Amino acid sequence: MQISNRSKRIKLAALFITIIFPVTLMIYTIVDNRNYGVISVIFIVLAMIPFLMMYEMKKPKAREWIPLAIMAAIACIGRVAFAPIPSFKPTSAIIIITAMVFGPEAGFVTGAVAAISSNLFFGQGPWTPWQMFCWGAIGFIAGILSKHNFLNEKWKLCTFGMLCGFFFGWIMNIWAATGFINEFSWKAFGSLYISSFWFDFTHGLCTVIFLYLLSDSWGSKLQRVKVKYGLMER
Repeated sequence: MQISNRSKRIKLAALFITIIFPVTLMIYTIVDNRNYGVISVIFIVLAMIPFLMMYEMKKPKAREWIPLAIMAAIACIGRVAFAPIPSFKPTSAIIIITAMVFGPEAGFVTGAVAAISSNLFFGQGPWTPWQMFCWGAIGFIAGILSKHNFLNEKWKLCTFGMLCGFFFGWIMNIWAATGFINEFSWKAFGSLYISSFWFDFTHGLCTVIFLYLLSDSWGSKLQRVKVKYGLMER
C-alpha cells in the first residue's frame, strides 16, 4: 500500500511538472507577465501540493521541513556568493544532492524556493517563475533518477549535471524568445540558442565540479540526518 501511494504521488507530481506548470507559464507569459509576484506565489503553492502528499494521513513536523529550508538557503547563498562569475553557480548541484537524498518532490520544492529567494538579491522579474520551474524540474528529475539508481556512479551524476546546465539555459531561452523577439523567426530563435551556448556550458561545468566535490560528503551527511531523525521517505 505504501509503495502504491508513493507511486501515485510521484505520478501526480510529474503531471504538475509536465503539464500544469508549463501551461501556467505560457498563460502568464501571453496574458500579462508583469504580475510576476502573483505567479511566483502560485508556483510556490503548486510546488508544495505534491510534496505535502508525502505525509498523507500523518501530521507534518517542523523537523521534516528544516533540512529542505536549510538546503534551499545554501543553494540561494551559493548563487549569491558566485554572482561575479556569470552562470558559474553551485545552485543546481546543491538542488541535485538534496533531491538524491530526500526524493523528487523535495528536490522540486528546494529548487523553486532557491530561485525565488535568491532573486531577492538578483532582482525579481518575469524570469523568476521560469527559473523556479527550471530548478524545480532539475530537482524533481534528479530525485526520480536517483530513486531508480541512475545516478549511483560518479560519471553518470556528472553527466547529468552537465546536461542540467543546458536544460536550464534552453528553457530560459524560451522565456527570452517570448519576451524579447518581437517577430518570431527560426533564425532569431536559433541565434538565441547559439549565443547562450557558453553560458549554458559554464553552468553545466560548474554543476559537474560541485557535484564531483560535494556529492559524496554532503550526500552521506544528509542521509545520516534523514535516518537519524526519521525524515521523509521516498
